[in-house]
Amino acid sequence: MTDIDALHSRIGTALERISRGVEALDRPQAAPEAAPEPEAPAADTGEIARLTEALEEERLANAQLEERVRGIRDKQERQVAELREQVAASREALSQLDAELGRLRRANDQLRATNEELTGALAEQIGEPHLVNKAMLAELESIRAARAADLAENAALIAALEPLLTEAEDRRQTEEEGA
Repeated sequence: MTDIDALHSRIGTALERISRGVEALDRPQAAPEAAPEPEAPAADTGEIARLTEALEEERLANAQLEERVRGIRDKQERQVAELREQVAASREALSQLDAELGRLRRANDQLRATNEELTGALAEQIGEPHLVNKAMLAELESIRAARAADLAENAALIAALEPLLTEAEDRRQTEEEGA
């Protein structure tokens, strides 16, 4: 980007010099009062035409560079917007994963506590059906939470891989078009 800015600056400076040269040639110069200045020779007219043509070429080159700079800026803005969307999607997926992992931890803690109660009741040879039911429900919740955490983890992985896959596909298509 700095190369384009430097070129833009150099072209602008060159255009200004050419404009000053053309203006100086177009302006009648003050002649000594005693001797009138002869008419400009044909070489000066050719020089003016050459400088005018060079000025137009520089203006065209400057317009082309400005168009390229606009195109680069537009592309950069699109890429920044895409990256922001990707970051937002990744954050959402990670937030969901974090929530599901928290749910899994709580379910596992509940399962562990229920199993300890059940183990204690069995050690005392007290058969308590409500503890068995409670343990089974805790285990089911633990299994559901583990599945939800797996799904959230998969969603986070997909969200992280999609931009990479899209970029690789774009690069492949560009290479195919170039070949």
